Amino acid sequence: MALFVHYAYILSSVLPFIGCQLIVNARNKGGETIVEKIAANTSADTITLEFLGSDGSFVTQFIDFKSDVQIFRMYILGEEDLGQTQPQVICFITQFLRSDFITADAMSKLRQKNPTAIRTPEEEKEMHIYTFDLMVNLDKAYVISPYAFNICSEAKDGIYAQESDLRAISKSLDKDFITLISATSEMLPSKHAKCKDTPDSSKLCTCQVHTCIGWYPCGLKYCRGTDSSGKEVNYRCGIKTCKRCLAFVYVANPKLKCMWDF
Repeated sequence: MALFVHYAYILSSVLPFIGCQLIVNARNKGGETIVEKIAANTSADTITLEFLGSDGSFVTQFIDFKSDVQIFRMYILGEEDLGQTQPQVICFITQFLRSDFITADAMSKLRQKNPTAIRTPEEEKEMHIYTFDLMVNLDKAYVISPYAFNICSEAKDGIYAQESDLRAISKSLDKDFITLISATSEMLPSKHAKCKDTPDSSKLCTCQVHTCIGWYPCGLKYCRGTDSSGKEVNYRCGIKTCKRCLAFVYVANPKLKCMWDF
C-alpha cells in the first residue's frame, strides 16, 4: 500500500494549481489535517479546489460558472493484492448551484493571512447524495462543459452525470437538452445489484464512493456602516465557511472497479 500512497502524494504535488490563492488546513473528525488548495481564475470564471484525502485518494472539485457545472474528479488507490498498480480515475459531472460557493471574483479577492493555521468550518451542511443514471462519452463531453475533456481524460469510461442535472442546466442556460443528452448513454443503478452483493467481479454493479470537502467559502458576510456622507451602507466584511460530505452512487463496470465498497 505504501507504493500507492507515495504515488498519490507525487500526484498531488505535480498537478497544476493555476493562480492558487489559498492553502487551507482543515481538520477532519479523525483528527487528521487535510491540506486543500483553492484557486480562482476570474477570466475563465472557474474555481479549482483540490486535496489529498486521508485514504490516499486525490480529489478535485472544479467549478465552471459559465456552464453551471461542477466536476468532481477522484483518483482512488488500486488494490495492491489484486495487482492494480495504478489508481482508478472517476469523474462526476453535476449541476452547480451558485448558492453553494462564492464567485470566482470574490474568491480571487481573498488573501492568505496564516497558511499554517488549522481551519474549522462554521457550518456542516447535510450530506448530498448523487445518483448517476448517465455515462458520459469523453469525446462529446465538451457540450456539457468545455473543461470536461481535459479534466476527465484519464477517467474516459468512468465519467458520470444525472439526467435531472442536464435538464436543469438546459433550462437555466437556455441550452438544447437534446444536445446535452447526446453526450451520454443510460446507465441506471436501479438495474444492478450493489457491488457488495455481487460475487462475480466481472459483472456490473451499483457502487458508492464518498468524500468530504472539509472547508470551503460557501457565502459572503455583509456588515453595515456609513459612507463619507454619513449614509448607511452594506459592505463585504468576510466569508462564511462550510463543510459538506458527498456520496456518489453509480454503476461500476465491472465490480473490479469498486473493490472498496463492501
